[in-house]
Amino acid sequence: MEVRIQSIHFDATEQLQAFIQRKAVKLEKYYEDIRKVEVVLKVVKPETAKNKEAAIRVFVPNEELYAEKVCDTFEEAVDNGLEALSKQLLKYKEKLRGK
Repeated sequence: MEVRIQSIHFDATEQLQAFIQRKAVKLEKYYEDIRKVEVVLKVVKPETAKNKEAAIRVFVPNEELYAEKVCDTFEEAVDNGLEALSKQLLKYKEKLRGK
């Protein structure tokens, strides 16, 4: 599974990238055949709280799942986004079983 991390208008630290890699790999618990995970990080309105946005796209065969979260920290946004995607992956897996 390939994990691509893109940070817009700032440089993501090694620590943040390692955190995202670790968390993204855990999605394979919910569905084994994940092709790619793309994470786009950006700061929305720098002067406000809750300004860290993480948009996460998960590519599985014949489908693309997406979650976007805005929180105080990138870690929190990524965590919440991946949690939402884990639920989507479970639904996707159930849908495939039903066919």
